[in-house]
Amino acid sequence: MRVLMFGWEFPPHITGGLGTACFGLTKGLVILGTEVIFVVPKAYGDETHKGFRLINASDVTMDFMESEHQEFWNKIKYMEIGSNLIPYVGEEEFEELIDMDERHQLEQNKSVFSRQFTFSGKYGKNLMQEVSRYALIASSIASQHSFDIIHAHDWLTYPAGIAAKHISGKPLVIHVHATEFDRSGENVNPSVYEIEKKGMEEADRIITVSNLTRQIVIEKYGIDPAKVFTVHNAVEPSDRPELTGVQRHVKEKVVTFLGRVTYQKGPDYFVEAAHKVLKRDKNVRFVMAGSGDLLNRMVRRIAKLKMGTRFHFTGFLAGSEVETMFAMSDVYVMPSVSEPFGISPLEAMRSNVPVVISKQSGVSEVLQHAIKVDFWDIDAMADAIYGILHYQGLQKMFARYGKEEVDNLKWENAAFNIVEVYKTVL
Repeated sequence: MRVLMFGWEFPPHITGGLGTACFGLTKGLVILGTEVIFVVPKAYGDETHKGFRLINASDVTMDFMESEHQEFWNKIKYMEIGSNLIPYVGEEEFEELIDMDERHQLEQNKSVFSRQFTFSGKYGKNLMQEVSRYALIASSIASQHSFDIIHAHDWLTYPAGIAAKHISGKPLVIHVHATEFDRSGENVNPSVYEIEKKGMEEADRIITVSNLTRQIVIEKYGIDPAKVFTVHNAVEPSDRPELTGVQRHVKEKVVTFLGRVTYQKGPDYFVEAAHKVLKRDKNVRFVMAGSGDLLNRMVRRIAKLKMGTRFHFTGFLAGSEVETMFAMSDVYVMPSVSEPFGISPLEAMRSNVPVVISKQSGVSEVLQHAIKVDFWDIDAMADAIYGILHYQGLQKMFARYGKEEVDNLKWENAAFNIVEVYKTVL
């Protein structure tokens, strides 16, 4: 079986869990003997892609005059936005939606629509334009390669998956790692919502990362439950020896939040719970590792609560920095308001760190050795943090059995379930 797979990012150049999941699933599929052609908008040359083919969309040249593509080109749309758009942040407004008859406008837009596109692979102001260009390149790639099925990850690649399906006639599977309702609550961006809905309607099968996300797909997008399957994520085994002797340079216990500082991740609740813990024990330090649109608000709130000497901001962490942060942590907290899955608690548990997670997360469906609280219940969250910090037996139990639990959550098991979904349309 050969899979044509579309992603938006690939390690080590990632901004969150999406790229990590794509890497893990791809490796799992390869272990099972599945051939994978993985396409990204921009490859940097240092990606690890042993066992499968990685295609850099920026290197693909296409002929605009090939008749087989013209029907798709006539319908292409791109959007201009006036501010940065992060894939899991949906609060920014699109300023202008432009319907573009690309074939007819080609001569007038040579600087935008050239024969070979150079993608940034980022999430800047030209993101929607790149999403549309990526779909054009996908149609070209699909016409040049042999494959059995198409797999598109998250909304950024759904148009590419649809284009590949229309050109090749092969079945399309889309992978929902998050929805606009996760990113923005009820204040959804209608343009992103429409892309997601179109992808779900065109897909022959839909894979969601949790039952929580599956219900959103069915209820919010009106999709037939019979074609929506849940496949939980896993965690990549650490290829580094266990970190010992990491210098913390502080004598206090360390409690960590690691993720985007956005509405979806619930940083407000982490700050408020921290305030309650510090009222009971001053010898605790809290770390917020990440960046996002709510960061300045968090800084102001911490200043107002007079917690500045007990609160630290690291900015975005990646790779070995994440492992070092976990090695310095006594508790990891994920207070997400709406988390389709959440790989970071698995990474923390892999490092022997006890975790407190919100019940409103997909990962809570698969974890037993974690303390689960409602994201809004800051009293329960504070009690959980305090309990782990002050009862050694509790801390040791969650650290030991939590690591054993995540060691059994393997990407090849998730890949096996994905192959079973493939078989239902092949």
